[in-house]
Amino acid sequence: SVINLPRKAGSGPLFTRLRNPSTGQAALYLFSSDARQLFEVKAFHEEYRSWFIGQAVQQDGRLFFVTRVDPLFLVLFYLAKAEKEQGKFQPLDQILVDAEFSSCTMLLQCTDISKSIHHIVEEKETGGRKFYKYSEEKTLKWLTKKVNQTVKVLKDHDVSVGGKVQSATFISSKKLAGATEEDYIRYAHGLISEYITEELSTMLAKYLRLPEVAVPPKEPLPKKRKVSDAPVEAEEDYTKFNTIDLKSKKANKMSAAQKALAKVDKSGMKAISSFFGSKSKPTK
Repeated sequence: SVINLPRKAGSGPLFTRLRNPSTGQAALYLFSSDARQLFEVKAFHEEYRSWFIGQAVQQDGRLFFVTRVDPLFLVLFYLAKAEKEQGKFQPLDQILVDAEFSSCTMLLQCTDISKSIHHIVEEKETGGRKFYKYSEEKTLKWLTKKVNQTVKVLKDHDVSVGGKVQSATFISSKKLAGATEEDYIRYAHGLISEYITEELSTMLAKYLRLPEVAVPPKEPLPKKRKVSDAPVEAEEDYTKFNTIDLKSKKANKMSAAQKALAKVDKSGMKAISSFFGSKSKPTK
């Protein structure tokens, strides 16, 4: 649908960078030829991947996926930002101002914006001009609808969302996954959270009354044993080893000659080392 739309002179699909509504960092998006639809662009990339195209090798083996996305998520990011900084009613063209990502003004041309902006704002009209202000309560209700819609799609497509999500490829039916309603809601909440800030994601979880996931306590690390000369005993029934006993056994083991020499009376004998001492110098 991006490339098949009727084109005007000098117009066409536009790849541009906009702020990711979850992180606020740069991300790649695509506007349709008439700028009425917005698509997110994601790359599937693995190291050392390439493609054979004809007789040539394309080194960049990334696969790009273009998926339509609700532009209201991106507008929501600027509305919440303006609420924190200004906290007053403003025209949308003054809210969607970003010196780093000037293409954000194109969001106003998207069809969905004019139809759905009322879901997340308070509105008032003065002098024939509309002014908008971020509404937290309306936004949470709108996001709840998004979660419920996502849950329905997950169930309709038998997507595994339980504790064994890693084995979803091998599960042909949601009944086999043993997923509860809470599992579906939590999974859908996670998907929606990819398009909203972490702060808003936490608020949405509370609004949905999702219980906090209990984190299992970490097992304490084994204590390091102090180095000592005490006998070391195996924890299991192995042969005991004692370094002190080993030293004493080595010291007590003597040859027959050593035993005979030990019995000799050494009184009055000079030590052999005395014969090798330094000679005293004669006095002048």
